[in-house]
Amino acid sequence: MSGHVFDAAIALQPAGDNLFTGATSAAYANMIGPYGGITAAQMINAVMLHPKRLGEPLSLTVNFAAALADGAFTVEARPARTNRSTQHWTLEIRQADGVVMTGTAVTAARREIWSPSSDAMPAVPPVQDVPVVSRRSRVEWLNRYEVRSVEGSLPETWDGADQEHSRTQVWVRDTPVRALDFASLTALCDVFFPRIWLRRSKFTPVGTVSMTVYFHAGDAQLKAVGTGYLMAQAQAQAFHNGYFDQSAQMWNEQGQLLATSHQIVYYKE
Repeated sequence: MSGHVFDAAIALQPAGDNLFTGATSAAYANMIGPYGGITAAQMINAVMLHPKRLGEPLSLTVNFAAALADGAFTVEARPARTNRSTQHWTLEIRQADGVVMTGTAVTAARREIWSPSSDAMPAVPPVQDVPVVSRRSRVEWLNRYEVRSVEGSLPETWDGADQEHSRTQVWVRDTPVRALDFASLTALCDVFFPRIWLRRSKFTPVGTVSMTVYFHAGDAQLKAVGTGYLMAQAQAQAFHNGYFDQSAQMWNEQGQLLATSHQIVYYKE
């Protein structure tokens, strides 16, 4: 465990069979409650710390069942079934009033077999040619990331004008810099502002209902990234009667696809 603010935020202590205790972090506070990405990172960290874990993360799904209150919580990470090369997990976060988060994860022991190149990274300017977005936000978690915007920044005018797409592309990494691993990659997959804000140019109340991350790289590939940047792209496919989706891709600077992510998000008028 390093002295980095991210490591302090995801820290968990063993509390019995399949149980860990943790707490929300003021450094990753959102407008209401904690940043969803840090909560997802806490859940995958419970799997990573479990003494019975097999292999490395293959997928993680987190369901935001209720508002996570500031303070302590308990994580249960239970290996529901272990096969020869895959392991299936059920996850819960509980606070005093009951279950606030549910989830599942799959870990796997990968074999080195045929692995063609993934979908190409979009043609974007190199990271050194894209200026850092200068901001100091009252929303604390935003201050934990260095962002260099290529396309699809927040609207300059919140006038309700219908935009042609909801795509955002940014170079991004932790600040202070931190070597990439499964937990920080999980958190980075949620770094995008809500797609409806860009598509509709309107500050609409939203809340993530469910988020899934698929990991396409192993520990060695993540370690090779070190403190480098990720090219992060997100866009929505549909907005329908109070819910929209978001698909995201995360590449390293060499164009290797490290993770993809999918969300379903609630919005209201």
